[in-house]
Parts: sequence; structure tokens; C-alpha cells
Amino acid sequence: MISFDQSLTLPSGVTLKNRLMMAPMTTSQSFYNGTITENEINYYAQRSKGLGAVITGAANVEAIGKGWPGELSIADDEMLPELTLLASAIKAEGAKAIIQIFHGGRMTHSATLSGIQPVSASAIAALRPDAEIPRALTIDEIQATIKAFGEATRRAIQAGFDGIELHGANTYLIQQFFSPHSNRRTDKYGGDLEQRYTFIAELLDCVFEAVKNYAIKPFIVGYRFSSEEFETPGIRFADTLWLMTKLRETKLDYLHLSLNTYDRLAQDKAYQENSMLAYIHEAIQGKMPLVGVGGVRTRTDVENVLTDAEFVAVGQQLLFDPTWPLKLATNNDPAMFSGDFADALSYTSFATPLFKFLDQRYRSIPNI
Repeated sequence: MISFDQSLTLPSGVTLKNRLMMAPMTTSQSFYNGTITENEINYYAQRSKGLGAVITGAANVEAIGKGWPGELSIADDEMLPELTLLASAIKAEGAKAIIQIFHGGRMTHSATLSGIQPVSASAIAALRPDAEIPRALTIDEIQATIKAFGEATRRAIQAGFDGIELHGANTYLIQQFFSPHSNRRTDKYGGDLEQRYTFIAELLDCVFEAVKNYAIKPFIVGYRFSSEEFETPGIRFADTLWLMTKLRETKLDYLHLSLNTYDRLAQDKAYQENSMLAYIHEAIQGKMPLVGVGGVRTRTDVENVLTDAEFVAVGQQLLFDPTWPLKLATNNDPAMFSGDFADALSYTSFATPLFKFLDQRYRSIPNI
């Protein structure tokens, strides 16, 4: 069985010192324009110790891709000084620094976009109470957005990050192009699975071209995805297994399955004998590493994930227990935080924007 303290060299040639990653999480700590704050830099630095890699929260590649207030941005060269400080702070603690890049698509609001209508693959609103009808992107706009991901990759390289993670999960724009719910297009970007994959294929080409042109040393490119959607029509688990047959043949360094619990079963009864993580791991055929995530808090959780993945990403536990990886490495398991996250807000110190975000998440909205 894989041990969490084993190193692994990714397809690009970058070696991670162990199998632990910090999962990407929203913190809402950036300035209004997406510039990274000192609080945000300190937040990541405090949680970088003992990890193989840190994946930041989502950074938008275009202003119209901003998903929420306080979101960091990688959409302009003016962000480079602070991005450089963030990358340096993470790497100073011995972890590889990976910035997650994304576009919110229809999962935002015109108020967040200063009155501008959100955009998506098609003019179909998300199935949520406050959803707005987005405007369908034109062909030229799609190609400009793909180019924006390439430019964001260039900025990540210039800022000193060790890699990027493409956020193709959680119903944001990349997923919106693959989903039959949000993508009703009749041009080359819409239609069957193969056609709905076109956006992803062109996006990967653009990103890897940027790596080729700007990186002077091996650079990580990962891809995060969600396994299924509840919408009808929507992405089904069989569709995601098909997607794995495409992504496993690319130059990606890893795939990252977004789950709230790592042992979650698929909705499809044909795929309930094993966890979705196990099925995905099998579908990748060992051609690249898989990152498992979802509710990891203990040594046993780490061991369970690593039976069906090469890496384990830790999220909420690191919010409230920043030195958790060090406790794991020194067998100091009794010192690991094991309490209720909502209760911990009363005695855990967070910067005001992050505290407000967590307070809303854990105390105002059911944590499901």
C-alpha cells in the first residue's frame, strides 16, 4: 500500500515529496479587484508545512469569470507582484505551489460582475434559487476565454508557481461546456460527448502551449473534475468515465476528483459496488496520478484514500488544524483536531473576511 510519506515524480518531471496536498478552498480574502492580501498569503504559509503541494482557491482568468466577492484573480499582469509573494510563501515552507485557475461562467451574479450579465456555454440558468440566465458565449468569445486560460498559465509561471490546476469541477465554466444541461449549443462546441469535449481539448492545447513557451523547468498541470450532476439532462457517472478515457491520454500531471466524502457512491445503480473514487482510479489505468479528497481528517482516512488514489487532498481539517500534516508525520494523532467545525469557529482565529465566509457556511447554511 502507498504510504503518505512517499515521494512521487509527476509526468512533467516535478517531484512531490509526499502524497499530501492542501485541497483548493474558497477563502474570500482577496481585495475587491482580486489582488491577494497579506492575510491570504499568511493563511497559505501557515498551512503549507508538511505538505507535498498546496492548491490555492480558484483564481479567475477573466473579470467576467469572477464567481464571488473576495476571489483572487490571475486575469491581469498587474496581479503578478502579489501572486509572486504567494507562490514564494508556499514554497518557503517546502510545498509545491499550485494555483487553481477557473472561470465561473453562469455560477455567478451580475452584482458580482458590476452589473454585467454572466456568460456560459448556452443561455440556460443553473438550477438554484438565485440563478440568473446567462448569455451564450460567441465563438470568438470562447476562443478569447481559452486564450485567457493560456495567459493565466503564463502568469502562474512568471510568478514562480510550480503548477496550475484547471478547475473543471463544481459546475463552473469548464464543466458547463461538458454538461448537457448547460451546453445546448449546435456548433462545434455542443452536441454529443465528443463535441462537448471540444472546449476542454482546445483549452488543454492552449495551456500546454503556454507551458512550452514560457516554462524553463518542469511545470505541473492538473485537472479537477466532478463525477456527476443531479440535473436532467446532466453529466452522469458513465459520462465521466468516458471523460477519463480522454484525459488519461493527455499531458496532464494528475486528475483530481472533487467529492465531499471520499467514499461516496454514484447515483447510477450500475456503479454502486465500489466508490466513485475506485471506479475513476480504475478508469485512468495508471496513466497519471489521481487525487482523492473529501472529509479527510484522520490517519485512517488518509490510508483509505490512498488505496484508490496516488494523492490525498485535505481541506476543512487544515482550516482548523493548520499543523495537521506535521502531527501525522510525527505520529501525534491525539493532537489532531477532531471536534465540530462550526463549534471551532468560536475559538479559532481567522481574518475577518474568512471568518464571515466560514460563519455563513457552517452556521447559517446547512453543511451538506
